[in-house]
Amino acid sequence: MSRQSGAANRLSHAAGVNPANSAAAAAKFLEKKKEFDAVSALQRASALYLQRIEGLADDCETMADAGKIHGQVLEQWPRMFQILSLFLASDGTSSGADTVDPGPGQRLVRIPIEDLQEVSDEPKPSDQ
Repeated sequence: MSRQSGAANRLSHAAGVNPANSAAAAAKFLEKKKEFDAVSALQRASALYLQRIEGLADDCETMADAGKIHGQVLEQWPRMFQILSLFLASDGTSSGADTVDPGPGQRLVRIPIEDLQEVSDEPKPSDQ
């Protein structure tokens, strides 16, 4: 029993057989090519965006590490002021006002108020 081939009954999809089908296929091909180009452009943009985000993440990790180090340094300042206060208290040449421990962070620089008051008590040339 032999079967007949159905190939003779099928329409051919070759370019020269049916111009309407070939124009539709060409339009569909162009549409798919535009979609492919758009998806490719989106993929490239996404890859660049990913690189930028990874760079920002690296920068944030660097800043976080710097923040930890900064915190460790700041943590040492009260101890340094305590050591400086002990040094000033043990220094034999310092005056009695310098040996008073004002507490941590109360006084960082001694301002000579007496000198400023003497200058402000003198009469100004415009006052005479």
